Order: sequence, then structure tokens, then C-alpha cells
Amino acid sequence: MSRLTLADCFDPTGERFGIPTYPWRYAPDDLATRRQLRIRGLRPGGQDIAAQILRPRRRREPLTAYLYRVDLARPVRPMTPARWAALAKANAARRRCPECRRDAGYVIPPTLGTCVTCAYPEEQRAA
Repeated sequence: MSRLTLADCFDPTGERFGIPTYPWRYAPDDLATRRQLRIRGLRPGGQDIAAQILRPRRRREPLTAYLYRVDLARPVRPMTPARWAALAKANAARRRCPECRRDAGYVIPPTLGTCVTCAYPEEQRAA
């Protein structure tokens, strides 16, 4: 892969990349990333990607961020009591050990799959 420069990332017509492309920090104000929309209390709302930002890096692929039109963005849906309850239930399930069925008091790491006490029983006996 050839190395991209800042000038290579400027393609507002979309001829090179298929969609309008801007260098990092040079996008128009009427376009925003998902995070920027979220800060404003908005969401993409089903619209297609309007443009992208490329940030060249040495020896690696460029970082890509997709942009959406702010004028087509919709407000974020509010959290209802049912959604809060479902989120609390999902987080509680991440804390419950599948082996001993106790609340570990922390989110169980996916690498272990069980709480630390169940994953390393011999070390717990020694302590």
C-alpha cells in the first residue's frame, strides 16, 4: 500500500474514494461523526454515510471516521424505565459467575469466563 499524505486525503467530490473525503480536522461544519452527533444529543437516524475523514499514519492503514449530515440527524431516543431495567439486568448478568452463581462484585473478564475464585481455586486456598 502506498503511503497517504494529507493532500491525498482531500477529495471533496468523491472521485478517488467513492465518497467525499477530507483530511483530519478539515471537514465542513455541516458534517459530524457519531460521537459529535451524540454530544449534540443527536443520532444518524438511518441516513447513509455522507463523507469520511482520513488521518494518515506511518506504516499503518489510515484512520477512518465516517461523517453524517447534521441537518438530517434525529434526536436521541430517551431512556424509558423499561430500557433502564433491561440495562440493569444485562449488567447484573455480566457480574454473575456461571460456575458458582454468585455476584462477583465486578464484571467477569471474558478471558476467564468465571470469577477469579473459580478460575484459580488453588491460589485462593493458599491465601
